[in-house]
Amino acid sequence: MHHGWMKGIPAFPVLIFLLFSTPALADFAKGLDAVMRGDYATAMKQFKPLAERGMVNAQFNMGWMHDYGKGVKQSDKTAAKWYQLAAEQGHVGSQYNLALMYQKGKGVTRDYKVAINLYKKAGAQGHTKAHYNLAKMYVDGYGVSQDYRIANKWFNLAAEKGDIYAPSNLGYLYEQGYGVIQDYRLAHMWLNISASRGNKKALVNRNMLELKMIPADIAKANELARECVAKNYKGC
Repeated sequence: MHHGWMKGIPAFPVLIFLLFSTPALADFAKGLDAVMRGDYATAMKQFKPLAERGMVNAQFNMGWMHDYGKGVKQSDKTAAKWYQLAAEQGHVGSQYNLALMYQKGKGVTRDYKVAINLYKKAGAQGHTKAHYNLAKMYVDGYGVSQDYRIANKWFNLAAEKGDIYAPSNLGYLYEQGYGVIQDYRLAHMWLNISASRGNKKALVNRNMLELKMIPADIAKANELARECVAKNYKGC
């Protein structure tokens, strides 16, 4: 799923405010207000001139509106064009959304290597889903050689940021011994953490894993989970 509207608009870079006049910023605010009212046609009129002048957040909003067909006919190709312009200016939501489009071949020719590069750029800015998607691409070997060890690194970063599914994937890697030394206790720990975040499948997998574990190891795994939470999931 693409980055949503509100989540996809980060704090505006200070530079953008310096480059654009007060009237331009007022027009941008009018566009946002129109979006909140569901008046996408008015929002489009406000955002387009600003986007054409290079305002990065307006470019992202143009991409989003074409992506989801808000106030304009849905167009993956046009969405990708606007995301590309904003991504080149370092807009993290645009980097992520464009990466998804390259991964899926939506509006652009599918290119896993470009997707990975964009995910890395978004990940460098702390985008949790970018970390997760990078990990999955290393697991699946899309655009890169399959590498569970590198996948483990990206899943860890996503898990630290609170992603619900990354811990479950880490649990699977530790249970199977993919890219890491097989360790049921650590597998249990990560599945437990994923389950605590609302992943019901992780709860089922944790309970199934317990059938292969002795009580002392289950107790240790629960202790490891508590310690990991206490450490804010870093260095687990």
